[in-house]
Amino acid sequence: MPPLPKSKRPERLLVLLIVALATTASADAGEPVTVPFYPSAEAAAAAHCDGTLYPELCMSTLADIPDLHKKPLQDVICAAVNRTEDAVTAGASNCSAYLAERSLSPRDRLAITDCLELLSTTMDELRATTADLESPAARGPVARRATMDHVMTVLSAAITNQYTCLDGFAYQNGGRVRRYIKPILHRVSRMVSNSLAMAKKLPGASPETATEAAAAVPRQPFVGYGQMVKGFPRWVRPGDRRLLQAPAASIAADAVVAKDGSGDYTTVSAAVAAAPTNSKKRYVIHIKAGAYMENVEVGKKHVNLMFVGDGIGKTVIKASRNVVDGSTTFRSATVAVVGNSFLCRDLTIENAAGPSKHQAVALRVGADLSAFYRCSFVGYQDTLYAHSLRQFFRDCDVYGTVDFVFGNAAVVLQACNLYARRPLPNQSNIYTAQGREDPNQNTGISVHRCKVAAAADLASSPATTRTYLGRPWKQYSRTVFMQSELDSVVDPAGWLEWDGDFALDTLYYGEYMNTGAGAGTSGRVKWKGYHVITSAAEAGAFTVGNFIDGDVWLAGTSIPFTTGL
Repeated sequence: MPPLPKSKRPERLLVLLIVALATTASADAGEPVTVPFYPSAEAAAAAHCDGTLYPELCMSTLADIPDLHKKPLQDVICAAVNRTEDAVTAGASNCSAYLAERSLSPRDRLAITDCLELLSTTMDELRATTADLESPAARGPVARRATMDHVMTVLSAAITNQYTCLDGFAYQNGGRVRRYIKPILHRVSRMVSNSLAMAKKLPGASPETATEAAAAVPRQPFVGYGQMVKGFPRWVRPGDRRLLQAPAASIAADAVVAKDGSGDYTTVSAAVAAAPTNSKKRYVIHIKAGAYMENVEVGKKHVNLMFVGDGIGKTVIKASRNVVDGSTTFRSATVAVVGNSFLCRDLTIENAAGPSKHQAVALRVGADLSAFYRCSFVGYQDTLYAHSLRQFFRDCDVYGTVDFVFGNAAVVLQACNLYARRPLPNQSNIYTAQGREDPNQNTGISVHRCKVAAAADLASSPATTRTYLGRPWKQYSRTVFMQSELDSVVDPAGWLEWDGDFALDTLYYGEYMNTGAGAGTSGRVKWKGYHVITSAAEAGAFTVGNFIDGDVWLAGTSIPFTTGL
C-alpha cells in the first residue's frame, strides 16, 4: 500500500530552567535518583516533552500527573505509559465493536482480528516497559544497560504494531474500516513514540559519553541489540548456541514430530499446542524429515521453544495463504512466531502460493531474542517478515522476489544467502523493504557477510529483471549491506524509490566494503539518505551528526569484522 504521509517533526521546545538539583533516595536500588529542579509542573512537562515528535500530545498526556515536577523521569514515563494503556483499551474496544457489524466482509474481519492481536501485544509491551522502569535495575548501574535495551526494544515494537494493523486494510474497500479505527491507533502509536523519546534520555538508553559511544559502535549493530560473541549475539546463551551448532543426533528432544506416526505427533501444530507455556527451560521439538502441509503459529505463551529439523529440503513446512485469496499479509505466514527466545535450525519453511498471489509470507517473526540457523525460507513476494523485536539469522537461505526481507525488527542476517527469483513480467526484484516509522526506534536490517545473488530461475536470464538491494517501505527505513558479495544481478543504481521522493531524505541506506560484480557504487542513487561508508570518521559523521540526533547507528562502519559485529 502507499506509505502514510509523514508527520511534520516540530521544532524542539526551548525550556529555561533554574540550574539546581534535588536528590531523592531510591531504597530499592540503593542509589540516589537525581531529579532536576523544575519551578512548576508546566516547566517539568515542557522539559520532558522536549525532543518528542508530538509535543502537544505529550504535554496533554503529562498534564494531570500529580507532583510532576518532583518525579524522576522513570516515574514520569511510567505514568505516560499507563495513560497509553488506556488508549490501547479504547482501541481494542473500537475494533471489537466494529467486528460485531454484520456487513463486514471476511477480509475485514480478518484484518480487525489481526488488530486485536496486535493491540494485545502492544499492551504486553507497555506493561513490560513499566515493569522494567520500576525495577531496581533501571535505577542502578549494574544492569541498567540491559534493562534500557529491553525498554527501547519493546517500545519500538509497540509503535510498529499499530501500523501493522492499519497496513492490514490495504485492499479494495479496506479504507472504509481503516478510517474508522485510524484515529485511535495513531493516538496510541504517537503516545508510545513520545514515551520512547523520553526513555532515550534515561541513563543507559544510549552511550552517555563520546568515549562510551566509540566503544559501543563495534559491539552492536543497533542500540539494544547486544554484543556479538563467537558469531552470535550475546543474548544467544552458550547453552542455546551449543544447541544450534551441535550435531542434530546429539540433541535430546522433548517431543518428536513424524509424518509416518513414529513420533509423538504427526503435525508440527499439535506438538506446539502440547508444549509447556511460559517455560523457563528450553523445550526442543524434533521435526523429522518430511513435508508438513500446515500453517504453524507459536503463540506468545510458548517461550523458549526450539524447532530442530533434519536439514534444509528434508524437513519442510509448507502452506500457501496469500492476499489475493483473502488473507492479510500478517496472517499469510506459513510459520508465525511470537513466543520469545525462539530457536530454529535445519529446516525449510515455504509459502507455495506463487508470484501471481503477491504478498505471501513464509516466516513471520515477532519474537524477541529469536535465532535461526541453517534454515531456508522460500517464497516470492514478502518471504521473510522480520516484524519486530530482536532477531538473528545465520547461515540461512532466503528466496523471493518483491520486498522479500521486510519488516521493522532489529535484525541481523549474517553469512546468509539472499536469492532473487524470477518475478512476474514487468516486476522488479527488491531484496529488502525496511519499515522503520520513527527515528527513535532501534530497528533496521543489517546484511553482513552474506551472498546476494540470483536464484537458478533468474540466473539463466538476469537481464530480464531489474533487481535492487532495497526500497523504503516507511519514512525512516534503515538498511545496511556490509562485507557482502553482491552478484551482477544487482542493478547499478542499487536502490529503488518507493513512491517518488518519499523518505529519500530520512532513510538511512549504507554500503560498506562489499565485493562482487554488483558492488560498484559509482552508479548508485544520489539520495540524501544513501551513504557509501568508507571510513570510521565518515561513519561517525553519518551516525551521530547527520542521522537522527545522536542515535548510535549500526556498528557498520568501524566494526572489527574479523571477529564479527
